Amino acid sequence: MQKLKKGGFTFKHFFVAHDRSPMKVTTDSCLLGAWAPIDTKVRRVLDIGTGCGVIALMLAQRLAQQPCQIDAVDINEQAILQCQQNIQEAPFNNITTYLQDINQFNTSKSGYYDLIVTNPPYFEPAVSCRNQQRQQARYTESLNFQQLITTVKRLLTSDGKFCLVLPYHLAELFKQLCENNQLLLCNRLNLRYTVAKPYSLTLMCFSPCQQITSESELYLREENGKYSDDFKQLLADFYLFRSSATNN
Repeated sequence: MQKLKKGGFTFKHFFVAHDRSPMKVTTDSCLLGAWAPIDTKVRRVLDIGTGCGVIALMLAQRLAQQPCQIDAVDINEQAILQCQQNIQEAPFNNITTYLQDINQFNTSKSGYYDLIVTNPPYFEPAVSCRNQQRQQARYTESLNFQQLITTVKRLLTSDGKFCLVLPYHLAELFKQLCENNQLLLCNRLNLRYTVAKPYSLTLMCFSPCQQITSESELYLREENGKYSDDFKQLLADFYLFRSSATNN
């Protein structure tokens, strides 16, 4: 039986430490890392607001059989240091980290990335967070939705994909902003924590190209608290699924 390390999250093939990063490994990020649509054409990936690097590492595992470069960007120094530590200890060598504001990132590489992913900040800065680093990671004052969309438009290839996860109640607003900026919805997954709960999260994939739109739903746990079969199938290549797993 694999021994679980402390200060992070143990996946099947790598460990993600998050004790120094403002944002921890979350179910939101794990869902996005496992769900984001990828194909054989993907060669360059950008992870915006990488934090401890969990999404970048999950995509590196999924893309292990094809040549691919993953760039992981974050504005927070402690997050980047932790991400670098996690990359060094993982069995992947195709992730490069950048300590930079994404609004000023790679201006000479317009239309460069085949896939852009992010678990973005989404809280409005009405109430300040006690921790400034955590506030940068969670609040839109460091990266609002329009800035994010403008950045994606600048850096995404003409047939690339842009994927993110948001609270369900913000999904329609973000979808409309994307459509206003010629980014069209391709795939959408709505998530409930249990089958009886209302939707809580939405994962969306956009592209500048016209796509056939598909929409599906998933619930995380059964009424008895056990993970649902659909959730286990989605995360099967990553989660250990021990009965005591509660560190999501």
